[in-house]
Amino acid sequence: MVNAAGKFGPYNQPGPAPTTSVIGVAHARALPLGGQSGSDLVRSRIALRVRLRSVQPGDRLPDAGVLAEELGISEITVRRALEGMCQDGLLDRRRGRAGGTFVAQGWDTVVALMHDAEEAASLDAFHLLLECGLVAHGSGEVPAERLDGLRALVEEMEGTDAPARLAELETRFHLDLAEALGGAGIREFAADLLGRLSLLLPAPQPEVVRAQNRCHADVLTELGRGATDPAVRAVKAHQRARHR
Repeated sequence: MVNAAGKFGPYNQPGPAPTTSVIGVAHARALPLGGQSGSDLVRSRIALRVRLRSVQPGDRLPDAGVLAEELGISEITVRRALEGMCQDGLLDRRRGRAGGTFVAQGWDTVVALMHDAEEAASLDAFHLLLECGLVAHGSGEVPAERLDGLRALVEEMEGTDAPARLAELETRFHLDLAEALGGAGIREFAADLLGRLSLLLPAPQPEVVRAQNRCHADVLTELGRGATDPAVRAVKAHQRARHR
């Protein structure tokens, strides 16, 4: 991906990002997302924007040329991807002065029909591998202040009841964790995974997010202590919490 800064979504947080890479992750394009086409990228990033609530059903998307520049792919590829999403019922195309491409009002209904447990399990397993590697790599090496934003997300999840907001914060936590431990490029890779997963899995229920959030807190505690094995166990417990 050309754009390593995360322009396409509201992913960037203030503060420096590490420049180190994780062994086996820096070239992870050769793994589950290696065959992802430009159209797949457009779909996953729009889905991620909906999950992050930077756009919602009924909202107009940026023009194809803007999306192409932000994603580092050709405008014609973006147009074809948007057309395909319109045909699927995920987007609406409107003509006229107030026209453009809009997130369909029935987005959630259409996405529910696209859920694919088998493909989701494969991507989810790789996301677990990615986070275990990041945590093992960063344990005891991450400055405490780099984890402050993640701790704030944990606290906000504790005080939030709205299901959509909880799902958004859960996704943001994993994007920010990827950046804190692996840098902006790893955040972009995590965005690819999480965007695709948001089309393949339903949004987590609030009680699941709360259970996962306890694991978030444990991960951060163990990272700060430099306790690699407990930190990795907390990452694995996070995944198990979703499948209970």
